[in-house]
Amino acid sequence: MFFAWSQNYAPLGGVGSSALVAVIPVALLLALLAFWHVRAHIAAIIALLVAMAIAVVVYGMPAKLALAAAANGAAFGFLPIGWLIINAIFIYQLSVETGQFTVLQKQIAGVSGDRRIQALLLAFSFGAFIEGAAGFGAPVAISGALMIGLGFKPLEAAKLALIGNTAPVAFGSLGIPLVTLAPLTGLDLLQLSAMVGRQLPFFSIIVPFWLVAAQAGWRGMVGVWPACLVAGTSFAVMQFLMSNLHGPWLVDIVSAAVSMIAVVVLMRFWQPREIQSNIAAVDGDLRAPSPSAENAPGLPAVASAQAGDRVPPVTGHPSRAWLPWIFLTIFVFAWGLPVVKNQLNAWYAPQIPVPALNNAVLKVPPVAPAPTPEKAIFSLNLLSATGTALLLAGIVSSFGLGVGVRRAFQIYGHTLLRVRISLLTISVMMALGFTTRFSGTDTTMGLAMAGTGWLFPFFSPLIGWLGVALTGSDTSSNVLFGNLQKVSAEQLGFPPILMCASNSSGGVMGKMIDAQSIVVASVATGGHPESPSAGTILRSVFWHSVGLALLVGMLVMLQAYVWTSVVPLAR
Repeated sequence: MFFAWSQNYAPLGGVGSSALVAVIPVALLLALLAFWHVRAHIAAIIALLVAMAIAVVVYGMPAKLALAAAANGAAFGFLPIGWLIINAIFIYQLSVETGQFTVLQKQIAGVSGDRRIQALLLAFSFGAFIEGAAGFGAPVAISGALMIGLGFKPLEAAKLALIGNTAPVAFGSLGIPLVTLAPLTGLDLLQLSAMVGRQLPFFSIIVPFWLVAAQAGWRGMVGVWPACLVAGTSFAVMQFLMSNLHGPWLVDIVSAAVSMIAVVVLMRFWQPREIQSNIAAVDGDLRAPSPSAENAPGLPAVASAQAGDRVPPVTGHPSRAWLPWIFLTIFVFAWGLPVVKNQLNAWYAPQIPVPALNNAVLKVPPVAPAPTPEKAIFSLNLLSATGTALLLAGIVSSFGLGVGVRRAFQIYGHTLLRVRISLLTISVMMALGFTTRFSGTDTTMGLAMAGTGWLFPFFSPLIGWLGVALTGSDTSSNVLFGNLQKVSAEQLGFPPILMCASNSSGGVMGKMIDAQSIVVASVATGGHPESPSAGTILRSVFWHSVGLALLVGMLVMLQAYVWTSVVPLAR
């Protein structure tokens, strides 16, 4: 006979005391990475074991369920996340091996030789475009690799890629976070889109200034304030218009395209008075990063600019340098279209119930209106996965760049070898996230924040921030805490639309510190003698994440108590 296990969000008798225990695995993981400099995969394994022990001993979760949840998370780490990373790095390596990456670097530098402008274009605008089309770590991987090639220091590239990948996240992957949130809460999708579009544009304006200030300091930011204003404002205006007049689907793609065009046009009429160039650009030596024979500590070497490495001779028109990225954009955009995705899933996308876990865990009030079985379905969507779109883009690019079949296989094999440890790390991190989700420890921490009374509008986006920091996904955070936000809002007399939207808006600021993003940033910038560890990257962005999340909390407080007319009327 089948018995389902009901989650208990206060196993120690109170939510507050239980939350102090629930936070231990997360706090331990952060401490191991940031302060004790433990390698990422080792830190993740330790945190996972602690989380499983707390789930079984404190929360009473059957050990079989805890093991099944961890296995489900590990599988999700390989597909779709690991599959995406492998193929994104493969495209990058194709560009490097053919020498086209150096041509691309020079063309981007031709827009402006100033590294601050380059950071705006790549980390903010182009990263937002990739976020809108793909998400799942692709923006950080691709923009980080591009910046490394332009001469940015590895830590700087990783930090900027993570900070830039914030404001677009709620509308990422063609609006999936909000498309998922709407049916879970019973709220209108277009109203959710409109509400998020009345929160994030403020931060779309702020983030470019914040990004350049984190890169070059206050004075460095003031030197390019027109570019920051143009990049942020053009993005914010389109983000508001698209989210309020069209819906969540194309917000990032349209906004990012307009932002990139606006900055390029500005550069035709204005340039910074003082140009800040990277060392490689100053020396006139833009070397294509090449595979390193040595691994950075705890991370695989993906690409490095070693002394004496030279790019292969380049033939053909300079526009060929854009072929891999054009194909990437075309395939990823096409794969994101519902008609394409649905057809690919119809051909092959078996939905596999996770043994021992599917419907074996019950979510209970106040997280769910009534005891509700938690589904655990592993989607083997190899055809519709974004990683497959990237693989096809890589295959087409290899033909377009004149790479032979044998050489393409060699490059792909080399890529697999280099990212093997990072794939392990990502899988273990996702196992940790799934364990805390199914055991209910995530929800305990969310409930602790939800019990803050009149301050709940301030903490509402922080719940979303916590959810993304733990799960690595704004979509997963909305699944985890969306109904909690709605129930808490109704009990406290706040508009559910505002609080549910705030979960997604606040969650975007947690994207830069989640384990998945940190590891992806490490992979994208690894292999160089100065490549940072995952802990170093985490320390470099942690307070930026906290600061921006607190600002979202202040905005939601203002919208809840003062600027109440901004909330869409319930239909």
